[in-house]
Amino acid sequence: MAYFHVITALVFALVLARIDLSSCKMVKGRVSCVDCTHNYDLSDIKVSVKCEGVKNLAITATEKDGSFKANLPSDHTKTSMNCLAKLLGGPTQLYTKKQNQVSQITKGKEENSYTISTPLSFMISCPKNTNCKAAKPVGSSKTVNLPLPPAWGLAPSSYYVPFVPIIGIP
Repeated sequence: MAYFHVITALVFALVLARIDLSSCKMVKGRVSCVDCTHNYDLSDIKVSVKCEGVKNLAITATEKDGSFKANLPSDHTKTSMNCLAKLLGGPTQLYTKKQNQVSQITKGKEENSYTISTPLSFMISCPKNTNCKAAKPVGSSKTVNLPLPPAWGLAPSSYYVPFVPIIGIP
């Protein structure tokens, strides 16, 4: 019976040791769409928060109205408040200018509250006077397909041309 109380007290102490009330710094912000309709769903757009000198990165998703909340990544040895919020992407292709993609994080009105200094905005259609063609894919999976006479009865060359046999292994 005494062991039960000791184990309960130990578990309770470990739970309390993990809570750090001073590190609950919350960033609140909003993303906006320049060319969307009024009722456009802004949910699931990814926003990252990175602070200088801290290895951790906080990534959050927006709500339906474009608002987001994230805990500031912190390191107990660093006290720097040079943090940035960056618009990463969404469920569909987003277009943005560099100055609208990143925002400095500043102190908010409430205690332990922070906000973005400039708006994070994007477009869902390609801006005029820009080249929005998709870039050439990296590491394309296209195979070599040499034409073979059908009379030979062989499979397409893409099935066996990339194959390099290993000889000499017992």
